[in-house]
Amino acid sequence: MPIGRLRRAALITVLIVASVSAVAAESRLPLPRFVSLRAEEVNMRTGPGTRYPVEWVYRRPGLPVEIIAEFDTWRRIRDWQGIVGWVHSSMLSGERSVVITGGVRVLRGKGALDGPPVARAEDTVIGKLLACPEPGGWCRIEIEGIKGWLRRDEFWGVYDEEVVR
Repeated sequence: MPIGRLRRAALITVLIVASVSAVAAESRLPLPRFVSLRAEEVNMRTGPGTRYPVEWVYRRPGLPVEIIAEFDTWRRIRDWQGIVGWVHSSMLSGERSVVITGGVRVLRGKGALDGPPVARAEDTVIGKLLACPEPGGWCRIEIEGIKGWLRRDEFWGVYDEEVVR
């Protein structure tokens, strides 16, 4: 086989392997979806790669974010304030969390307005999402070891009709 054909075959092989690796790095999970920040410090960039400048630095592990796009090992996310940018997938966790919005909220002992209050949660507090058993209904969360129920309009981190078990 002439040298030119060998080089061309080697180049084609390298390109095929590179494209397969890039596809394998994308999760193929549904988009959009909620996840949380894994690390103590997470850089949000203007594009999917380290050559893009850091636009924002998060210092709140467990903060819920919404993945809205994927490129290789990078995820385009949106936070509860609407800020959008790219982070590396290794900085994200599949563990679900919520952030309290709209002021102080009352966690209840059952998923109903007449449920006994068990705690009060300040605006922007992060909690762990435990369950949302019915579409559009109440969700059970945990904050600092205290478990209770909140309506979906009292926090950010779950879709209106999503069921979480």
